[in-house]
Amino acid sequence: MNVIENQSVDQIARESPTSLEVANEAQPPVGVIPSESPTALPTTLLVRAVLWLIAFVSIILAVPYLAEEISYAIVRGRLRAEADSAKAWLQQAPELENRYRHVIKTVFPGVVGIETVRETTVARLPRRPFPLPDFREESMGSGVIVDTQGYIVTSLHVVEQAKEITVRLADGRLIKDPTIVGTDPLNDLAVLKIPSKGLMAVPWGDSDELEVGDTVLAIGNPYGLTRTVTAGIVSAKERRAQSQAGGFQEFLQTDAAMNPGNSGGPLVNLRGEIVGINSAIYGEAYRGISFAIPSRVARHVYEQIRRDGQTRHGWLGVQMGDVDQSTAQAHRLDRPQGALVLSVLPGSPAEAAGIQPGDIIIAWDGKPLEDAADLGVAVARTPVGSEVTVELHRGQELKKLTVRVGQRPM
Repeated sequence: MNVIENQSVDQIARESPTSLEVANEAQPPVGVIPSESPTALPTTLLVRAVLWLIAFVSIILAVPYLAEEISYAIVRGRLRAEADSAKAWLQQAPELENRYRHVIKTVFPGVVGIETVRETTVARLPRRPFPLPDFREESMGSGVIVDTQGYIVTSLHVVEQAKEITVRLADGRLIKDPTIVGTDPLNDLAVLKIPSKGLMAVPWGDSDELEVGDTVLAIGNPYGLTRTVTAGIVSAKERRAQSQAGGFQEFLQTDAAMNPGNSGGPLVNLRGEIVGINSAIYGEAYRGISFAIPSRVARHVYEQIRRDGQTRHGWLGVQMGDVDQSTAQAHRLDRPQGALVLSVLPGSPAEAAGIQPGDIIIAWDGKPLEDAADLGVAVARTPVGSEVTVELHRGQELKKLTVRVGQRPM
């Protein structure tokens, strides 16, 4: 038998102190630091300081990530709200097939065919003593009546250098020799006028309200097939291209089918309003890439021509090109942007303002520029005679100059 079994309960209690007594014996008196741990307090403070430092550095490192995530969340929220709103609208909108037919019925009376005749002379061959006869070149384009007083907007290249012009109305009437009120070579537009008896006009719309993906209809006379309608969407906005007149044009891009003969006809929205004047295609025939002059531009040109008989476009007087990567680095630009000034025309507004070859113009009237086409369009849209602030890099120095915008020579 074990010894502990022979002990009484009182002996065990006396020989085995309670847990409370043990605990009390292990704790030093209040306010007294045990002699065997003299460095305990400094060690605790050091650990806390290190933990606070780690937490602070972690917060600093996390701030950019959190800011980026918040930015993404805001964008996602906006996109989600727009998507939900668009879905609700689509559920209530009438079917497109029904809308198409009504839009077309409202626009058809204002769309015209424009038939032209040009005389071409075959060059005299060597050792041929007599001249060869003139030949007649016939072609057909389109146009749109924009006022019941008889004003028609079309493409300049449809009527340019034509000896004979005939306007074919929707009701079958043929109007010979319409008056050419004025032309705008920069934007390839012309305004004609015919007698105003019994005309129906197509209203102007706002091309700035369009968004990529919006449905549009192109109406015209491709290959002489009168009043042909094609449908598509806005593929892109603010396309820039070099004009045959030397400046830059702005276009809407669409996949609505266009072919030779569509030029000058209207591009309309689903309210039956003109949002563009059909102007060009990519290649010789339709490839799904077509271009129209935005109604904002076309309407402004029309109103100027109707009022003054001509157009007035802003002019800077520089030859320019795009900025490449090496040029951007030499000027300490973050990326290639702006318009590189190649030369300055004598007597131009640019020369008067102090712009020099080699300058990189990065902003016009406070608006950043992506490339040379951006600058060309911005200058052309600026009212003649206005003063504009130009920001440019000269070497590695940023300068601001004031330019008084001139009138573009015709």
